[in-house]
Amino acid sequence: MKQAISAVLLGAAWQRCRVHFLRNVLAQVPKGSAEMVAAAIRTIFAQPKAEMVRDQLDVIAGMLGRQAPKVETMLRDAAPDLLAFADFPPGHWKKIWSTNPLERLNKEVKRRTDVVGVFPNPEALLRLAGAVLAEAHDEWQTTDRRYLSEHTMALLAPTPAAEVATAELITA
Repeated sequence: MKQAISAVLLGAAWQRCRVHFLRNVLAQVPKGSAEMVAAAIRTIFAQPKAEMVRDQLDVIAGMLGRQAPKVETMLRDAAPDLLAFADFPPGHWKKIWSTNPLERLNKEVKRRTDVVGVFPNPEALLRLAGAVLAEAHDEWQTTDRRYLSEHTMALLAPTPAAEVATAELITA
């Protein structure tokens, strides 16, 4: 999946869902330690700045590695995918470090297709799924329930001052 994304969507980041990752980690530790391990891993995501998030992952991986080397390996191996959210503005973090919104949307598509049951052809299924996705898109565009607000999306675009500074660096 990750290779397909990098081949088709050049420059796109792969964000691993922290909830699913935590479930995978907790499956590797004794039940008595699960609460402590989960709390320690959650501290990674509680950091206010990207550098602090990455530093905290290193600290937690080292700390947990003393008792559970496999957990340390899992954390270090998953770090780029698990911390991809940190490359975005902090206002986006809560929206992109989990796949819950995507799962909710997929569940709605499944619910609607289950109601129909059997489709006469693949195009009919595509029309229904497309209608569900278009409805979600319209809702995000016209209500206050936007997935990512225009204000926070503007943080991703380079500002005129940044563009001028970059141009000055290039010509200097």
